[in-house]
Amino acid sequence: MKKILLPFFIILRLTCVAQVTSPENFLGYSLGSRFTPYHNIVRYFEYIAQAAPSMVKLQQYGETNEHRPLYVAFVSSAENIGKLEQIRNNNLRLANLSPDKIAADENTPAIVWLSYNVHGNEPSSSEASMLTLYALVDPSNTQAKAWLKNTVVVIDPCLNPDGRDRYVNWFNSVSGDRYNANLQAREHREPWPGGRSNHYNFDLNRDWCWQRQTESRQRVQLYNQWLPQVHVDFHEQGVNEPYYFAPAAQPYHEVISQWQRDFQVAVGKNHAKYFDKNNWLYFTKEIFDLLYPSYGDTYPIYNGSIGMTYEQGGGPAGGIAALNNEGDTLTLHDRIMHHHTTGLSTIEISSVQNNGLIKAFHSFYNDAVAGSVGEYKTYIIQYNAADAERITALKELLDRNNIRYGNATGTGKGINYHTKKEETFSIHAEDLVISNAQPKAALIKVLFEPETKLVDSATYDITAWALPYAYGLTAYASKQAIKVTTGNTLSQFTSNAANDAYGYVIRWQGLASVKNVTQLLKRGIKLRYAQTAFISGDQSFNRGSILILKNGNERFGTSLWNSVAQVCNEQKVNMNAVQSGMVDKGFDFGSSTVHLLKAPRVMLLTGNGVNPNAAGEVWHFFEKELNYPITLVNAEDFGQLNLDNTDILILPDGRYNFINAKETAEKLHRWINEGGRVIAMENAAVQISKLDWSAVHVKNVSDSVTNADQPYASLQKFDNRERDALTQNTPGSIFKVDIDNTHPLMFGYPDYYYTLKMDNVLFDFMKEGGWNAGVLKKDKQLSGFVGSKLNSKFKDGLLFAVQEDGNGTVTYLADNVLFRDFWENGKLMFCNAVFLVGQ
Repeated sequence: MKKILLPFFIILRLTCVAQVTSPENFLGYSLGSRFTPYHNIVRYFEYIAQAAPSMVKLQQYGETNEHRPLYVAFVSSAENIGKLEQIRNNNLRLANLSPDKIAADENTPAIVWLSYNVHGNEPSSSEASMLTLYALVDPSNTQAKAWLKNTVVVIDPCLNPDGRDRYVNWFNSVSGDRYNANLQAREHREPWPGGRSNHYNFDLNRDWCWQRQTESRQRVQLYNQWLPQVHVDFHEQGVNEPYYFAPAAQPYHEVISQWQRDFQVAVGKNHAKYFDKNNWLYFTKEIFDLLYPSYGDTYPIYNGSIGMTYEQGGGPAGGIAALNNEGDTLTLHDRIMHHHTTGLSTIEISSVQNNGLIKAFHSFYNDAVAGSVGEYKTYIIQYNAADAERITALKELLDRNNIRYGNATGTGKGINYHTKKEETFSIHAEDLVISNAQPKAALIKVLFEPETKLVDSATYDITAWALPYAYGLTAYASKQAIKVTTGNTLSQFTSNAANDAYGYVIRWQGLASVKNVTQLLKRGIKLRYAQTAFISGDQSFNRGSILILKNGNERFGTSLWNSVAQVCNEQKVNMNAVQSGMVDKGFDFGSSTVHLLKAPRVMLLTGNGVNPNAAGEVWHFFEKELNYPITLVNAEDFGQLNLDNTDILILPDGRYNFINAKETAEKLHRWINEGGRVIAMENAAVQISKLDWSAVHVKNVSDSVTNADQPYASLQKFDNRERDALTQNTPGSIFKVDIDNTHPLMFGYPDYYYTLKMDNVLFDFMKEGGWNAGVLKKDKQLSGFVGSKLNSKFKDGLLFAVQEDGNGTVTYLADNVLFRDFWENGKLMFCNAVFLVGQ
């Protein structure tokens, strides 16, 4: 092993010093010789907090899905720890977010937040967190003492304990007494779903802004109570990669300030100083950009911080030791030391540049409240009753991010998100209005701007996410500064009364409506749905409306309406009384166009070949949002599955071996013919489209330029290989899809849907055997990057379809309508596929 030359403040002390014990002595083994289970990491943090109470405050801020506790440790000088709440409140004053009127004091400690192990199978950073904690409280570390005089360090030792323990427990179960550095050894071959994600297979490093997962929601709530000046997100990458640290790669979002850009360079130079001394390889300004708003670096940046990602080679394949392509052995100890070094170097440079950090942070938020961030000054979400549930969901997201909204009056001009043209609008009493003259202005700009400007199309993630599209809402972005009265914009829900009636109707217009139906079905209440719109008395109801009648529910007797009202009130859904089965317009309730809504028995394929994130999105959606039962099975077991008691089979994105095997593919087809309903998503839809009985087929959208047209077209420069590939791809852009909202798959929608397109898959229009429910015509791109060669050909294709086959159906969803659980606009379509299609 090479001798590591570290600055004196990083030198490890392996003995007890003034009643503070090193991780090695506490745990009984050298860091890097084995993986530390999460509970022992917690034990060490608890020990340090007890041994050095004047310097360390340990706070539990939540727990995971698997009930592991989540902690942060605040580390600083005794003086700062003694006035920690004062420092926090003053920091909020610097951000113009404090409710009091006390002036902010710029002579204050900088807050440096270190977040470790958000991806559970990138485990070295949690090990490094213990070493960094020890270095900061070690009484003999005079450098650290100096830094902590003007710095408060917040350490989150593990953002994803469930994923980490999944990885660590697996590794310990397959490794021997001695590590095996051969990458072919099983200890380097992590099984499905891997430890990267949390319990529900969500990538927590894509969830900072959306906060769809419990870990994210609890952590970001605490984060927004502090708003640090510096935030670091520690990661690992491939075994053969050197260390990556700031400055980041382009594209940078244009809202990122010059100070934020400059400080990244200063941090990088400080790190390079120590890496150069030890002859450690590293790289900067490549791969990891600053655009997508829900990362552990960008979300802090858009909230005034210096947000950074650090990536150490290793990851899930690293194990305790791994032989890389250069023939060198990368050890866990090496990985720990690299992360430890950048952690302390970050604290050092933040302490040295404390004054500049605080002033720039204060200026960032002063500019925000002055209304000088971005060209759009006001965003208007127009209210209509059909959108009420999605507007409520949007307000919940704004609340979680401390974004203020309210009411306004008058008229104005702005960009209509739907037409992308400047138009005149009127503001009504229940419209949701967001002014950009507020502390969270930068984040608002990023989340709401109709089009994100890209200086470089080679990005690490999606390039479009504007909330009006994600939530499917009518909205305007205006350059006018419209006065907003902060407060609630929607009328308050009035509880339903359980009055006697012939029946009740529930409008089918969002997730709350669906959840309401799932809970009624679980109680055994018989439901029907109307295939066509109708009018009863003075009430109009659209397609998909749910009917609850006394007919068929006689066993509930006089308690029926009390039970229905209880469920509807819990979901805040209105139940509308009707006094007759004869309607004034449309079809009566006994018509063949009114269908019994049976409670479907749902099965989800998971396991090898299935995209873990995609499977997790469906699993989480059923359990946490619909509260409806679902059975998870392994796709590899399909040949042995008994499908007799299954109504719906969901195939999330993946590559399914059983579809390619004749015997099991025929089994699937027979089950569909006999009445089974398949929901095939993304690549699963592509795979099924290749079967000989499929009525859907992939459309060719590749570049069709021939050598006869351009004889030199195949001559390309090696340097341009990455960008040439981008010309036929889209990493995540938004399109307007024309839909048939008379088909049950599209009930509850207007005649369009905003889709997030992350690949170049289109299907040809179905000529027979089913329904073209969602099609892409020409000139429908709204936002995001689409390659130049793909863009002109990305038209006249099918994205969402239902094939009728015998007594069953196949629903083809080419795009992910549940993407990261934040694409609110797609959830109703998925629910339609589950509860309405094929009924």
